[in-house]
Amino acid sequence: MHKLMKNKWARNIVALSILSLVFLPMAGALALEVGIEEVEDEIELGGRDIRSTAATIINVAMGLLGIIAVVIILIGGFKWMTAGGNEENVAGAKKMIIQGVIGLAIILASWAIARFVLESLVSATAD
Repeated sequence: MHKLMKNKWARNIVALSILSLVFLPMAGALALEVGIEEVEDEIELGGRDIRSTAATIINVAMGLLGIIAVVIILIGGFKWMTAGGNEENVAGAKKMIIQGVIGLAIILASWAIARFVLESLVSATAD
């Protein structure tokens, strides 16, 4: 186990950091709800459909994951090219490339499933 994680205080700080990342945005949303009446005419809220917003969020997330998978493949290729004939390094690079390709296939499949579900939802609930 990592030296830092053996320390009780370090574990507590990490746990508190994670919890604050989860609950801090909720506190900000509560503060926004309290003061909305005072600036009601000054803030223009979006009138976009929630399904369209969900589709945009999913597309952005899948795009970012796709970029990460491609970067993993490129890093694996770089490691292979700089292995210098060392079989262990070549095997590790091949493994990294294969994992990147599998990850990319999973991301593309999940994007296709999400697109199908969202399009079915839009067509089923259209006026």
